[in-house]
Amino acid sequence: MPTLDEIRRALALREATIISDADKRRAAVAMVLRENRGVTEVLFIERATREGDPWSGHMAFPGGRVDPGDDTDRAAAERETREEVGLDLRGARAIGRLDDLEGHRSAGVSRMVVSAFVYEEGDVGPLVPNHEVRKAFWFPLRALHDEERQVEYPTRWAGRRFPGILVGEPDRHIVWGLTYRFLERFFEVTGRPLASRWGEFWRDGT
Repeated sequence: MPTLDEIRRALALREATIISDADKRRAAVAMVLRENRGVTEVLFIERATREGDPWSGHMAFPGGRVDPGDDTDRAAAERETREEVGLDLRGARAIGRLDDLEGHRSAGVSRMVVSAFVYEEGDVGPLVPNHEVRKAFWFPLRALHDEERQVEYPTRWAGRRFPGILVGEPDRHIVWGLTYRFLERFFEVTGRPLASRWGEFWRDGT
């Protein structure tokens, strides 16, 4: 598994692909890393269950929609992280950006461009989830490659099942969808690709 030094260098050497379609809605997330007793960890949140929210209960990186008052997509990711878990990234080390991804239409939600910014956080205090977050926790980066954690996530859409990674309680804490795809991009860039089967899914582009 790459060290934080190796992650910094890998991200610095690669320019992210940016989707600059002004007609599409935008969102931004923060992939936050920290070193904890020699182990590199990544921050995940479990979204709160909310009626009418298509991402209700999903595992994710902290983040959300880009508001008109946000100067940049990165500013939106930092604002959302402060609001959702009480973590101020303005003093953290920004070490890179992953390729933008375009979400798929689902549950009546139109396509959205999502940007992901990678941070290295040093002195992290207690996380303070707000009403939008049911749980926030750090997870060892290396464990995302464990074979026994590679699972499938059943969705409400035509009985489809998607590749996922179990990071906590079974049937509850499964990383899938856009967050999974961002992890794919991250591990490709850092030279430790996931044994992914994402290409088998969404063939019809829906």
